Amino acid sequence: MSDIKGSLGLENVGTVFRNSSIDFLIDFAVKNEGAKISSTGALMIDTGIFTGRSPKDKFFVNQDPSNKYIAWGDINKKVSKEVYEDLLKTSKKQLSNKDVFVTDVYCGSSLDSRRAVRFITEVAWQAHFIQNMFIMPTKEELENFKPDFTIFNACKTVDMAYVSHGLHSEVYVIFNVEQNQAIIGGTWYAGEMKKGVFSMMNYWLPLEDKLPMHCSANIGKDGDTALFFGLSGTGKTTLSTDPNRALIGDDEHGWDDNGVFNFEGGCYAKVINLDKDSEPEIFNAIRKGAILENVVADENGVVDYNDKSKTENTRVSYSIDHIENHTPSMRGGHPKNIIFLCADAFGVLPPVAKLDKQQAMYYFLSGYTAKVAGTERGITEPIATFSSCFGEAFLPLNPTVYAELLGKKIDEHNVNVYLVNTGWTGGPYGVGKRMSIKNTRACINAILDGSINDSEFQNMTIFNLQIPKTLKGVDTHVLTPRYTWSNPLEYDKAKRKLAEMYIENFKKYLTLESEYDFTAAGPRLD
Repeated sequence: MSDIKGSLGLENVGTVFRNSSIDFLIDFAVKNEGAKISSTGALMIDTGIFTGRSPKDKFFVNQDPSNKYIAWGDINKKVSKEVYEDLLKTSKKQLSNKDVFVTDVYCGSSLDSRRAVRFITEVAWQAHFIQNMFIMPTKEELENFKPDFTIFNACKTVDMAYVSHGLHSEVYVIFNVEQNQAIIGGTWYAGEMKKGVFSMMNYWLPLEDKLPMHCSANIGKDGDTALFFGLSGTGKTTLSTDPNRALIGDDEHGWDDNGVFNFEGGCYAKVINLDKDSEPEIFNAIRKGAILENVVADENGVVDYNDKSKTENTRVSYSIDHIENHTPSMRGGHPKNIIFLCADAFGVLPPVAKLDKQQAMYYFLSGYTAKVAGTERGITEPIATFSSCFGEAFLPLNPTVYAELLGKKIDEHNVNVYLVNTGWTGGPYGVGKRMSIKNTRACINAILDGSINDSEFQNMTIFNLQIPKTLKGVDTHVLTPRYTWSNPLEYDKAKRKLAEMYIENFKKYLTLESEYDFTAAGPRLD
């Protein structure tokens, strides 16, 4: 343990709790951090005023050679090495002179592509979260563990000099690629740690010709792998957690020469309005070892999943072992089907459409969806947005890098690609209603069992999407969105408006060099 102490870069460290048992961390969090136990045995914690990520507070250090690869802009903002060093001192000062929790884990279930990551924090439940979310080393691996990357989570401090540092607020999440470090200050939200590692995997892997993906994945009884892309709230976790298919992972994956592999060892699911009958696998996963974030419970620990008084971004973190039907290796072969999930707040897009390769790359780059209430600070109702590759917030490189890698792999492995709308039907948000899980499940099942190919398809004008006329288990009128609106002419207006938004959004890619002409595959108004 003394060797560990000396390697942390901290002063006068007390006890180092390294990869402590879950029982110990739970007990510590209850006794010292105000955590409580739910009626089903899960740990309940509050993350304070930060109940979602703080994307405006994320920065990369501007230095050679990484600054040649990073796509600088609103997503990847620059900070000087001097500011980083200043805040590194602040972070280390906060973590010094006390007991700390050190959690050593792997990101990536592929031995050819994984990274060893060390997290240092003074909060027990955050250490528990890390153990849930990443892959725990064996005893032997732990003895020889050397981190490829280290995150200092100093959530109890803030940047008092943020104005002079040129930052957005007192909160900071800063990545130093060359030093293989990141620092977090001012926010307790555990998702910053999870997504921080994801951002770094999105930097490293494409440089090795491997595709990192913000998606969930599962595998059928015949060994067919399926990928589900989509932002928080689009149904990624819900739809990939299927009693008939083994879960590979619910959020972040890589695709290398061996196939698809999970970055993580756990799941991080939204629980707002969680219903036992609709999502039994997630509901039953909320037991001892799971962590509930920002939920409301009565004096007996019974959670009211419909209560959004703290946030709509209520979450549960649990080890993938809590899902009975999962793939222990957390790996699968090259995918047979890829599904892009979006929550269309305008009620325009069909529940399912089949895409060719060029369309797949266009809609992947567009990443249209709706940001769902509570996922980020300040979002109180769904807002239509475009997020490149369904994960722009986590892409350090230019989005076309990832799109071209996807196109290459679709060709190499002859993958089918579909667009599935889990958003609104019968009108826009506020008028129409959310697509039923029943209809969405039926669309997904038809894709996975191949029966969708038995359907007769029709062309959706302007968007040039191929949509089935009939589909087993789906209300026929729902398949053609125009039929669900009380005023079809209003639908036509909304469709043109959404098409214009796609076209306008895509203009930012037209000046970039690419061997593909993506625009021809998108909506056309001429």
